[in-house]
Amino acid sequence: MGHTISPNTVGILLRQQGYSLQSPRKVQEGADDHPDRDAQFQWIHDQTVAFQAEGQPVISVDTKKQELVGNFRNPGREWHPQESPPEVNVYDFPHWAEGKASPYGVYDVTTHEGFVNVGTSHDTAEFALMSVRRWWDLMGHQQYPEATALYLTADGGGSNGHRVKLFKAELQAFANDTGLEIHVSHFPPGTSKW
Repeated sequence: MGHTISPNTVGILLRQQGYSLQSPRKVQEGADDHPDRDAQFQWIHDQTVAFQAEGQPVISVDTKKQELVGNFRNPGREWHPQESPPEVNVYDFPHWAEGKASPYGVYDVTTHEGFVNVGTSHDTAEFALMSVRRWWDLMGHQQYPEATALYLTADGGGSNGHRVKLFKAELQAFANDTGLEIHVSHFPPGTSKW
């Protein structure tokens, strides 16, 4: 109509109509009606129960979010004297970092105990299996001294993905070194975060 208006005017008009500025929310996962989905999880559950009944270890593994190491803002809170929060960099530029911390978690499903190995390398299959080895050496072997097998569950992608040949090779090397018979189940796509 030829009238000039400012962005503030548009914002005011939109608010009057019941609109507000909002960020997208991740809630849509796609179709979850795959006919085999429940059967896949039931099979993993049955394997877990069978291994536990035999006194064999069952672990779930995954990489957690990598974090920059240095004077950066991280979510969360800590106790400090009033009016004196820690001062951190305004910007989180990766080149200001002293490195990147890569946490890899191993969760013992039977004892409900977790183990986290933090490295400064990239999230690789070698790092994933090194983390499993460290769990075995520091916790697993003591918890399961009579173990002859290990059941490992993992998501289908990343360093421990079902298509990663190096992960399989490192698993075989771990099996050779420990004498454990290793069984692996990968969760169906898009389900490991739940």
